[in-house]
Amino acid sequence: QVQLVESGGELVQPGGSLRLSCAASGRTFSSYAMGWFRQAPGKEREFVAAISWSGAFTYYADSVKGRFGISRDNAKNMVYLQMNSLKPEDTAVYYCAASRGTWLRVGSEYDYWGQGTQVTVSS
Repeated sequence: QVQLVESGGELVQPGGSLRLSCAASGRTFSSYAMGWFRQAPGKEREFVAAISWSGAFTYYADSVKGRFGISRDNAKNMVYLQMNSLKPEDTAVYYCAASRGTWLRVGSEYDYWGQGTQVTVSS
């Protein structure tokens, strides 16, 4: 069992930066790949980024590649999403999720989800 709690979402101006954090409970955290997804109002949930259990491999949606960075600290049971050059279209609720699956871009591969944190990009 893994419980996930996101934090760090807030209102930020276009071009600004934010770092989202995801705190995980459970002794098996390091055996899970971790992902970030987001959902904007009226839109379906979409993949943002994922990281393998070891941190050796990372994956990004084309829309955030080069602007966002995912990382993890297994000693602290934490996952991070560094978001730079934010755009209004990045506005969404961001969710952290844990997976023992293979297709990390697919939401159904994830076993546990956090409650989400709101990111709003607006001037």
